[in-house]
Amino acid sequence: MKTAVVTDSTAYIAQDVLERYNIHMVPLNVIFGTESYREEVDITAEQFYEEVRSQKKLPTTSQPSIGQLAEKYEELSIEFDAIISIHLSSGISGTYQGSVTAGSMAENINVYSFDTEVSCMVQGFYVIEAAKMAQEGRGPEDIIKRLNEMKQTSNAYFMVDDLSNLQRGGRLSSAQAMIGSLLQIKPLLTFENKVIVPSEKIRTRKKAMKRIVELLQEAQTGEPMRAVIIHANREQGAKDWVSELTPQFPHVEFSISYFGPVIGTHLGEGAMGLGWVKKY
Repeated sequence: MKTAVVTDSTAYIAQDVLERYNIHMVPLNVIFGTESYREEVDITAEQFYEEVRSQKKLPTTSQPSIGQLAEKYEELSIEFDAIISIHLSSGISGTYQGSVTAGSMAENINVYSFDTEVSCMVQGFYVIEAAKMAQEGRGPEDIIKRLNEMKQTSNAYFMVDDLSNLQRGGRLSSAQAMIGSLLQIKPLLTFENKVIVPSEKIRTRKKAMKRIVELLQEAQTGEPMRAVIIHANREQGAKDWVSELTPQFPHVEFSISYFGPVIGTHLGEGAMGLGWVKKY
């Protein structure tokens, strides 16, 4: 069986990796005023953060249309027998639900939509694992089973310099009563039940980063793991953190990724995160 793997742009997978594993990407959009840009296609992360600094208003974001997804699925049906479509958490975007709807419209191919319940390169871990299995000729049921197994060992924590972007964008959980007190500190955020929630209140950026490392330590079982440091226009800081963590965690394979335009709109420049999953 020939299975295609589709994801959206918020996985922020490098172009050479997309090509190596034959991963198909559908972009989300970031909108400045009347100008709409497809992230990872029309605008890079670097261009985005530069543009944000020059604007008085925050941009907005939008998901791909059902029509775009349906068109991609029909295009892939010519060559493939099935599609695994892997997306960012349904709690912060309608992209997954759009995939479900578009998949139900596809007449010539079965579409298996998967909600990672996270985003960014942790989402990318699911995508790359699925693509490797697809290249080995594994069927969609086997791939979905593996993705669900990954959820048992996957986690991500991140911090932002300012919660106002998340608050305005409606991407924070309904625990709005906490926000006033959180705005003056460096909250540790995570995904819980598909939405972004404050995990802990921490006073400084340094202490927040230290706490994230402690959480990674607690997740260790002795088995090999993949971990990714994700940054919002703080590449050198991410490199320094990898250098610091690599000798501490010999069983963990570290990489670096970034918060691109759509996720960066909600987190703001300076955000930093760490995500991980068991290595298969």
